[in-house]
Amino acid sequence: MNIGIVGTGHIGATLVKKLSAAGHSVKVANSRGPETIEADLLQDGAQPVTATEVFEDVDVVILSIPMKVLPEYRELAMGLNDSVVLIDTSNHYPMRDGKLLEDSKDIEAEWVQESLGRPIVKAFNAIGAPALAGDGRPDWATGLIAIPITGDREEDKATTISLINDIGFDAYDAGAITESWRIQPGNPAYCTDLTLDELPQALANANAERAPKLRDIFVEAAYERMTDAAETNPPADWGVQLSRILYAPK
Repeated sequence: MNIGIVGTGHIGATLVKKLSAAGHSVKVANSRGPETIEADLLQDGAQPVTATEVFEDVDVVILSIPMKVLPEYRELAMGLNDSVVLIDTSNHYPMRDGKLLEDSKDIEAEWVQESLGRPIVKAFNAIGAPALAGDGRPDWATGLIAIPITGDREEDKATTISLINDIGFDAYDAGAITESWRIQPGNPAYCTDLTLDELPQALANANAERAPKLRDIFVEAAYERMTDAAETNPPADWGVQLSRILYAPK
């Protein structure tokens, strides 16, 4: 499959490596130009290109960039062939993005769809970079981590599920974009590395009112811990364990 990826942060870079290693033809761009793409991202054949070239002659485009930047890609997104699957991995963190939503209970993926002017699949937003970089079987899980996705077009979701399976994870169809609030930050299914058997209950326990408050508590705790990470060296699953504690239902 021909895949274009915009973004070389933790999630984007990991997807470049994993999808290339799985045999897909991958093009990758960042905001600084193709000459700045790190060599280790290209070891399995990924090609560094401009952001415009990412959108050319592809079956799938993955946008792995901050939510506030997504509107800049509206023209390119709207120019895609209707058959191309557009995947968004972003989450809204007001302290980074500013206030993008009118209300804290607004659905992030709906804002993204409106900003890009075409249907999307929300995927890879509810798994942390360390877990995504692994083999899908962390020590604390009883099976493969399941990555939840949402979207309005069944064919788009089927393609996304196939890609998730290709890189060694289970995938869970969590419904339409209107249900994507259940996998936003602060909810029990967000970055808690659950299996297919565990995800349905976590999604059912989602709470739109509590989630933004819990999200912000997590950010404050993470910032305090990570500012001296050189000394404390938190374990890879630290964020997962904190998310499980904070986001658990009352």
